[in-house]
Amino acid sequence: MPFLVPGSDLRSLTTAFGTDRPYFTPIRNSDPRPEPLRVSARRTPTPSAGVSLDLTKKNDPRWSVCTADELHYVSVPNSDWNLALWRYLPSPQTTEPRNHPLLLLSGLATNAIGYDLSPESSFARSMSSQGYDTWILEVRGAGLSTHGTELEEINGLLEAGQNRATVVRGLSQTPLNIMEVGQRAVTSFADFQERFSTGLEDFQKQLGKLDWDFDHYLEEDVPVAMEYIRTQCKPEDGKLLAIGHSMGGILLYAMLSRSSSQGQDSGFASVATLGSSLDYRPSKSSLKMFLPLANPAQVLNVPVPFGAIYTALHHLVSRTPALSWLKPQVSAQDMMDPELYEKLVLNNFCTVPAKLLLQLATAFEEGGLCDRSGTFFYKEHLCKSNVPILALGGDQDLICPPEAVYETVKVIPEHLVTFKVLGELGGPHYAHYDLVGGRGAPEGVYPHIIEFLNRHDRA
Repeated sequence: MPFLVPGSDLRSLTTAFGTDRPYFTPIRNSDPRPEPLRVSARRTPTPSAGVSLDLTKKNDPRWSVCTADELHYVSVPNSDWNLALWRYLPSPQTTEPRNHPLLLLSGLATNAIGYDLSPESSFARSMSSQGYDTWILEVRGAGLSTHGTELEEINGLLEAGQNRATVVRGLSQTPLNIMEVGQRAVTSFADFQERFSTGLEDFQKQLGKLDWDFDHYLEEDVPVAMEYIRTQCKPEDGKLLAIGHSMGGILLYAMLSRSSSQGQDSGFASVATLGSSLDYRPSKSSLKMFLPLANPAQVLNVPVPFGAIYTALHHLVSRTPALSWLKPQVSAQDMMDPELYEKLVLNNFCTVPAKLLLQLATAFEEGGLCDRSGTFFYKEHLCKSNVPILALGGDQDLICPPEAVYETVKVIPEHLVTFKVLGELGGPHYAHYDLVGGRGAPEGVYPHIIEFLNRHDRA
């Protein structure tokens, strides 16, 4: 099992995390935002590109939340869900063409914003600046993904058979400063009460739609998104590169396990996981504090509104020292700009169905995460995968500690997995989100990922 430094071995886990951190040249993003596409109401000439909508005729502010170059929608068969795909086009300054598109999967109860907080702190832009056609999937219930008739024009286009997907182009021409919106929402306690009340009203309206589990993501959402990306990008070998943060990485592990157990090709050229595990039992993960919520939520069939809860707690942190534990769950000390941290907290979290929580809770039980039937244990079959894996952990990740990451890594064939715990004894340190958007990520995290992607993209 190779580390990123020759001569390292797994015993370094029991000594000093991060002491083998190598030097990398910082990424210089000379083209942080590619030239936006022209807004057009005409169909694109490529049949697989779907339908282009004129954003100037849109009044829904959610369109402007998307800071990608394109926003695509793909429908999930046999459901009312239309999944949002944020697309970041490869930088035109890239000299080396890439062979595979890149899929990014977000964590539990989060949306695409975490991968693109700002032009200066954008995981997605960093990847596209390296020449990768980068796509962020928002699974059902997250971000701009829609259900039923929430966006009638999109559904009308889908039902009219013009394509399975809808494309919204030229998004970078109409950015919405959602940080400003978030700040306005908490300028006074009255404003906070109004925001929270509105959130609860929306939450109550959504109750009937919040009825899915982890396997819905695994069996329906991710596969339909992968197929659509393949149709758009047409890689010669039909494969994608993929990166998953937190639950996104768990999904990738589960897909490798499921496909290898069935003797099928996973569709991935390589996979990178950030703060992810199929088995959290050996660790002191702070997620254990949420386990008591799972069974009552399932019995009452009541989802958990993480977005509203986190917003409420964030507003109270400065006044309540007892809540000082909250920020380290997301970011280590001095690893995030305060304004970006607030933007993340106020805009990145959503509601989680009881069924999803209940299934994810099995990651803390004997055998690790299992399917909804309780008979298929994903970790048990991961050893059969033949896909190269990069597994990164943060030295101060309280949600998925290094011990939890290693508990999954150790079952993967050694020649296929590269494992690294990031962080130095004297700093920088990496908590759960810092692996994606912390101050140290461009120099301390992204080079590991890019080197791994480049190696397997060429292969």
